[in-house]
Amino acid sequence: MSWIKKTATVCLFLGGSLWGAAAQKNVSFTYGNMDQWITRHIHESAIIGGNTKLLYEIGPTATIDGNTPFTNQGGSPWATSNVMAKVAGVVKTNTSVFPEKRGNGFCARLETRMEAVKVMGVVDITVLAAGSIFLGSVLEPIKSPKNPQSLLNSGIPFTQKPQAIKFDYKVKMAPEKHRIKATGFGRISTVEGIDMPGVILLLQKRWEDANGNIYAKRVGTMVTYYTKDTDWNNGAQYEILYGDITQHPKYKNYMRIQVEERYAVNSKGKPVPIQEVGWADADDTPTHMVLQFTSSHGGAYIGAPGNTFWIDNVGLVY
Repeated sequence: MSWIKKTATVCLFLGGSLWGAAAQKNVSFTYGNMDQWITRHIHESAIIGGNTKLLYEIGPTATIDGNTPFTNQGGSPWATSNVMAKVAGVVKTNTSVFPEKRGNGFCARLETRMEAVKVMGVVDITVLAAGSIFLGSVLEPIKSPKNPQSLLNSGIPFTQKPQAIKFDYKVKMAPEKHRIKATGFGRISTVEGIDMPGVILLLQKRWEDANGNIYAKRVGTMVTYYTKDTDWNNGAQYEILYGDITQHPKYKNYMRIQVEERYAVNSKGKPVPIQEVGWADADDTPTHMVLQFTSSHGGAYIGAPGNTFWIDNVGLVY
């Protein structure tokens, strides 16, 4: 794969961190050290202020000036929740993922934020936006706030079976003990339960039928959420569980099949739901990897403003 780099040595120096373990093979994702970023200068429409906003993407260091729909650059497998929308001819942006200086390089800072749209100087629409980075791509420009998952091409081709995922992270929880839902339509409502940053890794065995529908069985699973503030935790390692894990001691309900609907672009070029239909055998070979880091766990437009999740040095362990 062009987006991974393997080493057969027991230690790998990456992004200021020494990764090492006897009899382990470490694999880093392309741009997984979060040290290179593309800065986009997007010019929002005059009716909402006409400001120039900065959007950040993970990829080869570059600057892009102009309202051009973004596609992954330089072989980067990463997409972000930073997007350009063009609804009814009005250009608007959202930025909830930022590069942040860390040591001699950078990390990714994911924030849950309230985003307000002002028309003629008056607040017209307010939405909640979580910060997210994931393997895949965004289908820009965003033309509607409805069904945001359908605007994401979730996952990348992947046929390996790593033991674990490994990364550095830091968490800052919002002070509120509940979440809010703000879609931009209707009143802002309260959602019970604290907001949790999370990491979701799914290895899927996908196939497509003659009508372009995409189906998948779950080969491997790793899902974890965070409930308290932490300082930097370097080289955190999480085991990937294989096959039907419903009887495994580490199984949690949030690891179940089809927790949320994700989309992928089919062979006809159309985004369609990935229909997870069950567990694969533990010895099956996956075809795709879904990997997402997010500052809020509740789905689109739900979260607690202020939740912040820092990520760095993302790789796999074999």
